[in-house]
Amino acid sequence: MALREGALRVKMLLCSRTLYKFTSFSGARSLSEHVSSQSVTPKPPEIPDDHLIYTQEHFALKEALRKLIDQEINPYVDQWEAEGTFPAHKIFKILGNAGFLGVNKPVEYGGLGLDFSYSIAVAEELGSIRCGGIPMAIGVQSDMATPALARFGSDELKKEFLLPSIMGDKVACLGVSEVGAGSDVSSIKTKAVKKGDEYVINGGKMWTTSGTQADWMCLLANTSDGPPHKNKSLICLPMNLPGVHIARKITKMGMWSSDTAEVFFDDVHVPCKNVIGQEGMGFTYQMLQFQEERLWAVANIVTTMDSIIQETINYTRQRKIFKQPVLYHQAVHFRLAELQTEVELLRSLLYRATAIYIKGNDVTKLASMAKLKGGRLARELSDSCLQYWGGMGYTSDVPVSRFYRDSRLMSIGAGADEVMLGIICKYMDTLPRK
Repeated sequence: MALREGALRVKMLLCSRTLYKFTSFSGARSLSEHVSSQSVTPKPPEIPDDHLIYTQEHFALKEALRKLIDQEINPYVDQWEAEGTFPAHKIFKILGNAGFLGVNKPVEYGGLGLDFSYSIAVAEELGSIRCGGIPMAIGVQSDMATPALARFGSDELKKEFLLPSIMGDKVACLGVSEVGAGSDVSSIKTKAVKKGDEYVINGGKMWTTSGTQADWMCLLANTSDGPPHKNKSLICLPMNLPGVHIARKITKMGMWSSDTAEVFFDDVHVPCKNVIGQEGMGFTYQMLQFQEERLWAVANIVTTMDSIIQETINYTRQRKIFKQPVLYHQAVHFRLAELQTEVELLRSLLYRATAIYIKGNDVTKLASMAKLKGGRLARELSDSCLQYWGGMGYTSDVPVSRFYRDSRLMSIGAGADEVMLGIICKYMDTLPRK
């Protein structure tokens, strides 16, 4: 029923607002002026009638996004990778105008009002961007920094922060990890002390995606001295407030086009009304956000893994060794078959978890399994495929080497593999009893 309602809503949107609106801007925006020199021939979309969770409208959404990516993003990826950043405000405004930053967010705040399966469809298509950093930054904007605000925030907060984020007028970042607290979220030290009708915030956040460009942060901070799972709150924090310091832009192994910052807070004053939902519920809200974040990350990387396998097939078919194409060696084509099988299994797990989630059920275990498998498979696949590229794979000129660098984050960010294993064991009731 939910999918049918979503389908009707997308049909109306296709006729009215926005999914193809970006095409009317191509003559006016500077990003489009140089696209002709790097033309892309789009392939007709594959639209099965019996997809597990997608309707025709999901595929229409994906096709519209793919056109935008081919026109406005992929022609500039190499440049932005070299520069170590991309123009987030410009790209997010294009995506926001086209409706892609709030697919499952409320219509009254600029969203499309669809269910989470449409966000998964968008995440999959963003995997066709030819780097990992830009999709990651988009995902932070649409499905990592804003879910709790959309679900639990006040109307005032939604108008001030959610609406402009969905429309692409403000860039959002998520402030959770710290130098001494990455996957162990309960150990964060940043404090927000209440003084009158304000919080005074001191501390710092590490590895903040879009941190140097962000207009506001969804900040997790300790707002009391109670138990670590009940003393935290999520706070909407404008990044231009006095006392907010961008300490440095972090140089990373991969995800080069996504700026990552270390941020310090020195007596930053924020109104108490900027708390999302109830004070003290921040840890719970963040754990709920993680469900969507992890499924989003899996959807995104599955598409990229498909592309890397196909590009490896293309390369090894034309590259010869010992008087025959590399692909024709049994060890190579058998290994690629194994990897594609693993990708399909992961995709099935993703779709199953998504189908359960949009019915209102908890999918923490399945999302953790998908995240664990996605990270491990990305490492395995990138290493195997890079090997078949030989010396070319060791250069920075080919997609497989970029994926090798970028995909390593999958087993670390949003909860390390070991944390995923702990969560799964908890649901299996196999952890040692205290």
